[in-house]
Amino acid sequence: MLRAEVEMTVPFHDIDLLNIAWHGHYCKYIEIARCAMLDKIGYGYMAMKETGYVWPIVDLQLRYVRPAQFEQRIRVSAELVEWEYRMKIKYLVADAETGEVLAKGHTIQAAVDAVSREMCFASPAVFLEKLGIKIDSP
Repeated sequence: MLRAEVEMTVPFHDIDLLNIAWHGHYCKYIEIARCAMLDKIGYGYMAMKETGYVWPIVDLQLRYVRPAQFEQRIRVSAELVEWEYRMKIKYLVADAETGEVLAKGHTIQAAVDAVSREMCFASPAVFLEKLGIKIDSP
């Protein structure tokens, strides 16, 4: 349905003493891919807020398969796999040249009314419309 890929090089400030990317930086890598994916439909974080909703992450799962190393070129993909009641996005971090999997996982985000701070139990109509899903009025 909705997918994006970004490429980047593991920078010096992301590595630890073992010359590999510290595990916490993978959250940043998938965030960059997620933003690229949401930008494709014009529903980045500022657009979300302007429509009256915020989408905090309520669950994050990452499985580390192989370490990314300093100056390694990586490809990070984000794919929306659920959207009706929540936003579930799957991620894959791989070596850009070989395609070897380095990490994989997913995030789950729930829509929250920006004013009342109440969680929505279904995706807001504005999000579904951005996805091109027709909404029937009652």
